[in-house]
Amino acid sequence: MKHTPALIAGAVTGLIALSTSAPALAAAEKMEKCYGVVKAGKNDCQTSVSACAGSATKDGQKDAWLYLPKGSCEKLVGGSLSAAKVDKKK
Repeated sequence: MKHTPALIAGAVTGLIALSTSAPALAAAEKMEKCYGVVKAGKNDCQTSVSACAGSATKDGQKDAWLYLPKGSCEKLVGGSLSAAKVDKKK
């Protein structure tokens, strides 16, 4: 029974992880991707030329997005719920 403490620790860790992810999922349902309002280097995730957060090369980049509360994106100047095509050659 040498493995019992490790099994218990693993089970407790799993329960903690499950309980902390539920609020994050609920919060995500109240958010939307907002394109075109990001500041250079402050995007949440990928663009058409990069798969990394923080990779926007200019302010207002049309294919870079941020998570914002639902309903607020289209109120912002330049805000869009869909990505605009960006010339990848630049």
